[in-house]
Amino acid sequence: MDLKGKKVGIAVTGSFCTFDKIFKELKNLVNTGADVYTIFSGSSQRITSRFGEPEEFLREAEEITGKKPILTIEGAEPIGPKAYLDVLVIFPCTGNTAAKLANGITDTPVLMAAKAHLRNNKPLVISISTNDALGMNMKNIGLLLNSKNIYFIPFGQDNPEKKNNSLIAHTDKLIPTLELALEGKQIQPIIETF
Repeated sequence: MDLKGKKVGIAVTGSFCTFDKIFKELKNLVNTGADVYTIFSGSSQRITSRFGEPEEFLREAEEITGKKPILTIEGAEPIGPKAYLDVLVIFPCTGNTAAKLANGITDTPVLMAAKAHLRNNKPLVISISTNDALGMNMKNIGLLLNSKNIYFIPFGQDNPEKKNNSLIAHTDKLIPTLELALEGKQIQPIIETF
């Protein structure tokens, strides 16, 4: 399915090590002609890391999309009743966010966006990025893999020797994953090596 004219939400959480890839794919997505909205979790709005300043990330998102990011739970809530997104991506999705999503917790703008969007029976795409995916968080990922209207960008172990529980999505598969999710299909294979 062509993404031109589709309203796509990009919900950003605090996996800062992936932000360079995330913003590259955000540009690629805008170049398809998609109408892109960004939502930032509290952590991604506040934490300064070795990967950059939060103000820089917010400014870059606005420059790429032409829209101010959604920064509050109250700002994300209308995604449900107004039903203005065709697809929403948690990009990246930390283990913390995956755990909360799997257990129905809605305490960040990203999680409110996901809850609000799912109530409309529209696709939610997960771009997993967590060091404990094959550890404590595996049960939550399993729940999400078996949930209606939830799809995953293909993922794999990024460094099995040093971080044997870590999984990260192949962010370059964002666009084909979205195209299939809009047709109600999971891209395959879902597990790919790096």
